[in-house]
Amino acid sequence: MVTDDTTLSHFLGRARELVPTAVDGTSYGMPALLYRGRPLVAMVTTASGYSVYPFSPAVIDAVALTHPDLTRSKGAVTFTETHTLSTTAFDALIRGRVAEIDLALETSGRRKRDRE
Repeated sequence: MVTDDTTLSHFLGRARELVPTAVDGTSYGMPALLYRGRPLVAMVTTASGYSVYPFSPAVIDAVALTHPDLTRSKGAVTFTETHTLSTTAFDALIRGRVAEIDLALETSGRRKRDRE
């Protein structure tokens, strides 16, 4: 995932620190980081600021419970230079998505073994 924007570069670097096995890819037509072959997060610059897409409304909802200052749109967390996204909230989004992906793959692997 390539970006020249300092703000997005900060969050991209943070995501790579949290999930060193994440790789560059594409999801829903956006450059994204992939984890275990699944979309982890995409980050884009918008006309009004920035959007972070963790590809999971459930993760956004869960993080919003402990970070009520999050501004959300459909499937994304939005922020600006003046209404910033805290590193703590971003970390929670990434960790929540990683846990969701791990659980989904573990569950699908278990179901596959049960059918064999």
